[in-house]
Amino acid sequence: MSNMEYRVRYRQWLDYEALEPDMRAELEAIKDNEEEIRDRFCQELTFGTAGLRGKMGVGSNRMNVYTVQRATSGLALYLLSTYGRDAMQRGVVIAYDNRENSELFAKEAALTLNGFGIRTYVFDRLAPTPELSFAVKYRQSIAGIVITASHNPKEYNGYKVYNEHGCQITGEMAEAILEKIDIYQELAALPVQMSYENAKAMDLYHEIGNAYHQVFQKAVLEQALLHDSAAKENLNIVYTPLHGTGLGPVTAVLDKDGFSAVHVLESQKEPDTQFSTVHSPNPEDKDALQLAIAYAKELDADIVLGTDPDCDRVGIAVKNGDDYTLLTGNQTGALLVDYVLSRKQMDDKSVVIKTIVTSELGADIAKARGAEVMNVLTGFKYIGEKMIGFEETRDHNFVMGYEESYGYLVGSHAKDKDAVVASMLICEMAAYQKAQGRTLLDRLEELYQEHGYYKDVVDSFTLPGVDGQERIADIMDRLRAADAGQFGGLAVAERKDYAEGIDELPKANVLKYFFADGGWMAVRPSGTEPKIKFYYSVKGESMKAAEDKVESLRNAVKELMA
Repeated sequence: MSNMEYRVRYRQWLDYEALEPDMRAELEAIKDNEEEIRDRFCQELTFGTAGLRGKMGVGSNRMNVYTVQRATSGLALYLLSTYGRDAMQRGVVIAYDNRENSELFAKEAALTLNGFGIRTYVFDRLAPTPELSFAVKYRQSIAGIVITASHNPKEYNGYKVYNEHGCQITGEMAEAILEKIDIYQELAALPVQMSYENAKAMDLYHEIGNAYHQVFQKAVLEQALLHDSAAKENLNIVYTPLHGTGLGPVTAVLDKDGFSAVHVLESQKEPDTQFSTVHSPNPEDKDALQLAIAYAKELDADIVLGTDPDCDRVGIAVKNGDDYTLLTGNQTGALLVDYVLSRKQMDDKSVVIKTIVTSELGADIAKARGAEVMNVLTGFKYIGEKMIGFEETRDHNFVMGYEESYGYLVGSHAKDKDAVVASMLICEMAAYQKAQGRTLLDRLEELYQEHGYYKDVVDSFTLPGVDGQERIADIMDRLRAADAGQFGGLAVAERKDYAEGIDELPKANVLKYFFADGGWMAVRPSGTEPKIKFYYSVKGESMKAAEDKVESLRNAVKELMA
């Protein structure tokens, strides 16, 4: 975008008479900061298959009440044009997490929909994303919205849209909604919101709460697989919700499943918009669980659980002598596949779904236990989309879906990853192993011996701003243009470019290198953060052999990024 274009947009916002005074002051404060103005107004905050996600602040490229109103107005037009009065009657369920402005954005979205005559059902307190997914289908609503930036830093917030099945929207629906959003190019063109008082009086704005929490927890508990009450009582657990939404549902489900020794980390127990005790509330980040691990050492706990702010991801650490070992999402996923499939009866319709950047260890285990394995693009919405298809065709039975980024789902109560059900099943398999005098690490070693030693690592490079976007695009272009015969000293047997639309999958900006001696490397820009990610998954006869291969690949990537 030229200097004139983003400057014009900046001036349009300043000239908007109804602009909130504090927002006007924020814009006035950056009037001499060209880089900041460009970053805030270089584009509209992108609405994609993950909805909206970005830094909070004033501007067209920021999360604020106006970008929420704009997206919701487009959603309302889409719902009315697609479903008519049915959309107005069935309504939209809205949930929100603990982040700054989350409750405000949820209410803004609801009142915007109400202005179009669409009923809304807003959770009366913090609710995890998987419960939103469940609630949409449970009450047969036409759509759902959750206000969250998941595991992103505190400066971010987001807006995710779910279809009538409780699944995050995918390409075709996202594009159709975007067409409607694009109608609203100016702030002054945004529809007038309905007031809260009028919406309530007209039976359009509804609060929902405890009844939904209870029925969601009951659905989660139906996935319980361990019936050894003594084993459950004997497991010593430390749990942290990382200041997010997980405290109520996770502790309630663990208690109802029979786990009596659950110790919540007090310093991270309460919701906190600033996430003051962690650098980033992301269970993928090894630092996020350090306070919980320190507490576990005091209690001699067997396992540590940490869920992200919207409680759709969970990270774990397992007692290992006098210390604790953090497991990767791939390792936890493989252990869950092993545990769940060992306790469920497989048939010729049973299927496990994983993403294309998830390790093959879990796939090998699933196949050995008689299940089919399907691969989908990165993003749990693609797993949910498959589940919806299975329900319509009845040609497959969904057993489990998971991705390397700490997201898991067992059961079909939700169509998104669910850290509540995952936390319960992780504790169950830990309790089962402890009853045998073993740990999850012992079981993982057995799986390595049986299927090969997998080493899976992800390197993320954050490149913020417009310049960062341009650099990420340049890196992908250079990789596509380069000779694919080898990478990092490893011979490449095949390179797949998913941007071409291959393997019956939608087009995606992902490159994947398959090595001649086994294993692969994938490269993809993040869809929700200013990052480019490199995924390494190699297999060796020993862990040392696998680690050496990964190190060669990482060194080559460092040279590429230099």
